[in-house]
Parts: sequence; C-alpha cells; structure tokens
Amino acid sequence: MTRALALLALVLTAGVAAAGGSNYGIAPGARPQVEGRISEWKVPTPQFARDPAPGPDGNIYIAVMFGNKIARFDPRAKTFTEWALPAGARPHGLLVDRPGRVWYTGNGNGTIGELDPRTGKVVEHRAPSGGDPHTLVLDEQGIIWFTVQSGDRIGRLDTRTGVFTEYKTRGRPYGIALDRAGNVWFCELAGDRLGRLDPKTGTITELALERGAQPRRMAVAPDGSLWVTLYGSGKLVRVDPAAQKVVKEYPLPAGERGGPYAVTIDGAGAVWVNEIQTDTVVRLDPKTDALRVFTLPSKDVGIRKMIVDADGRLWYMGSHNGRLGVIE
Repeated sequence: MTRALALLALVLTAGVAAAGGSNYGIAPGARPQVEGRISEWKVPTPQFARDPAPGPDGNIYIAVMFGNKIARFDPRAKTFTEWALPAGARPHGLLVDRPGRVWYTGNGNGTIGELDPRTGKVVEHRAPSGGDPHTLVLDEQGIIWFTVQSGDRIGRLDTRTGVFTEYKTRGRPYGIALDRAGNVWFCELAGDRLGRLDPKTGTITELALERGAQPRRMAVAPDGSLWVTLYGSGKLVRVDPAAQKVVKEYPLPAGERGGPYAVTIDGAGAVWVNEIQTDTVVRLDPKTDALRVFTLPSKDVGIRKMIVDADGRLWYMGSHNGRLGVIE
C-alpha cells in the first residue's frame, strides 16, 4: 500500500461505526470493479477455523475454534502465524482494534480474550455470568458488544476499564451490529425476531420476522440501513433501524434451502452474502437490485463469517474445508 493509501485507510477508520460492514475495527473499502478472481489458502490448523477479521496492519486474523488458536495471514507474503490460547477458550468470533489488539470471544470458557500480536501475551476478561460468548463488534468509544447464545444475554465490555455490563434477552442471540444512533441490534436465531437494545436506557425491543426465518448474521451499510440473513427462509432483508421495520426482502438464488449465513457490506454499499449449502457467494447492488453469484473453487466450504478489508477485498473462512479465501 502506498503512503497516500495508508493515510486514507487511517482516516477511514475514524468512522468505524457508520462506515458499513459489521462494526469491526477497520472501515471496509470498495473497488470500482470486482473482477471475480478467487484465491484460497490452507490454514496451518484447520480445526474449525472461522470468522476472519482485518487488522490495521493489512493482515487477516482468524479464530481457530477447535484448535484453540488465533491465526494471522499476511496477504503480501502469503504466510501464516499462530498463537495458542489458554486451555478451553475455544475462540468463536474476533476483531482487531485500531492499536492492533485482537479481541475474541471465549466461547468455551465464558471470556472475552485480548491478544497482543507483538508479544503473544493473552489477557482473559471473564464475563460475570460466563456462558458462551459468541459474536462481537466494536463501537467508536472502544466498547465491545457481544452476544451470549445459550445464555440469552447481550454483553458490554469497556476495553479501557475492563468493566462488563450484561442485559438479559431471549431467542439465542447470534449476529450483532450497531446502528448509527448507537443502538445494539442482534439476531434472535431461535425466536424469528430481531432484538434492539437502547444502551442509554437498557431497554430491549423486538422486531418480529416471518415464521421459520432464523435470522443469523447482520451488518450495517454506509447509508445506515441494516441487512440481515434469514437462514431458514433463504432471504436477505433490509431493515430501517430508525423505523424498526423490514423495508425490503430479497429471495436469494439458491432458494429457501440455500442457507444464507454471513453478510457484510463494502464501503460503496454493495452487500455480500454467502449461501452455505451451495458454496456460493452473492453480491447485491442495492441501487439496481442486481445480483452476481460467485461459485467458490472448493466444495463443502462452510463459510460462517465474511469481511471486507480496507482495500475492498472480500475475505471468507471455510470452517469445513480449512481454507481462507478472498474475492477481488
């Protein structure tokens, strides 16, 4: 990356929450044209590697859930580095903050973990109620918000003080995102609902979806709209967070059994979603409703999370086949 591009990327990270994607530490970029070139690399420890996230150093970080590690991929050198985590952590989701610290959900031991890649030091922050922390996002004040799936809770960790706050909910909360007003949205996978937490009051409201919807993941676009995958019905939906209603549904190419899972959004507002049952990734242009389908080069991939980096490339991790991939 040139010095000018590096400075631009630094400026873009100042508006993380409103910049699109999934409220991760790096604002997603955009490419004027997607060539559709797909590359994949085998990860060193493939035991259910998942949930890639870009770092400010341009590298891609991965949670290796069953292998109990964090891995880092250098896209320039095409090499991996790994760090072992405390026994039983079983990392599920992760993100990288602006200073370069890796934060992950300790799905196996009820913690939010913090890895310093420079030293390899790991600090565990134990959630008050333990449980199985699942997916996490980061706001502009350095607050990590996370779901606790079987514990039916939303958690908040202030990374500056280490203080936790928990909110009781229902429906096995899964994916999570933050809207422009700072409200915390989450998928109630088992309840066919979306939840919305107002951090100022602690009040939770819900938006009912169609029966059997099974909302899985969500992401916020640059225009503030919220996009949600409906795993059970094969759809992608657009939500108006201010009005708290679904404004449009998009049936996806693989149909109701395609299993839309991960969703992320680039800096120009293009929406990316995968259909886990057909090893395909779909790109939606909301301006024209045009869909473009990318068939992945390997089979039984098992994508559970995708992310767009600062250069506008789409990264995915195949949890089933142990391959990290990129579409550019």
